[in-house]
Amino acid sequence: MLNAAIVGMGRWGQVLVNSVQGQQGAPIRFVAGSTRSPDKARAWAGEQRIRILPDFAGVLADPEVQAVVLATPHAQHAEQVIAAARAGKHVFVEKPFTLDRASAAAAVQACQDAGVVMALGHNRRFLPAVAQMKAMLADGSLGTLLHVDGQFSGPGARNYQPGMWRADRAESPLGGMGGMGIHMIDMIIHLAGRFRQVTVQSHALVSQTIDDTTAMLGVLESGATVNFATLALTPSFWRVALYGTEGILVLQGHENLSFTPREGEPWVKTYPKTDIEAAELAAFAAAVAGGPAYPLPLDQAIHGVAVFEAMIGAAASGSSYAVVA
Repeated sequence: MLNAAIVGMGRWGQVLVNSVQGQQGAPIRFVAGSTRSPDKARAWAGEQRIRILPDFAGVLADPEVQAVVLATPHAQHAEQVIAAARAGKHVFVEKPFTLDRASAAAAVQACQDAGVVMALGHNRRFLPAVAQMKAMLADGSLGTLLHVDGQFSGPGARNYQPGMWRADRAESPLGGMGGMGIHMIDMIIHLAGRFRQVTVQSHALVSQTIDDTTAMLGVLESGATVNFATLALTPSFWRVALYGTEGILVLQGHENLSFTPREGEPWVKTYPKTDIEAAELAAFAAAVAGGPAYPLPLDQAIHGVAVFEAMIGAAASGSSYAVVA
């Protein structure tokens, strides 16, 4: 059993804890944590039997804590990952990993130097439908991949108020990218490979806090093109489509996968719902215990940040940006 601390007890920190705490067979449990507003979290922490420590330094000094799970503002991640690694704690960090490639690489290096496991919370990698998509790409069912279409949008910015960290443009460059879109960038990397170049349009059409409309046209190292958008003021929507010479594969939502082959009959498959937060934390605990490596290679974690950084640069300049390898 891996004893972990939750750092950041806001909405998402609580979602992560609730997915595994007290669940039969869960290989991880939360024993302590820290948060910016302890009074707001005190009742919940008591229910979960989590000791609230005064600060992050207190978490790292606690001998019972073997690993930290970071559900904190994006700009804090690199420094916190490095500090945890130096304290000998394994690290699970929520996305976005960091906001620039250099800090992501430094955080990964710190974990490698310390010999601790680092896992990045891109939970959609744990969807059974995504495993099917990856298998079909590998076995040639789609032929040569020509294009990827990605869309991850939702209403989050409706709830953002001035003073909230997610409403800070420094924490949420390109609007919905930090909370939603970065997941789709990781999904495209996972399925189709690394990016080479991006062009981005991003602006606030309605929102008074962050960009509500962000769209990207990209090129992958394979030569396949990418069309991607993340909108921060719409109903929730997830869709990733792969267009190949031999077929088109579309995942809409987390469970509905359809395939249209060049020849033969199309099909649609619906998968059961999966607790992807519990799955990613279990995979983290397994990697710490010496089992299978966490299924998000660290070079891909860094590359995802490099794409995000290139998107920020492309939006600011109005021109295409190369993604740093």
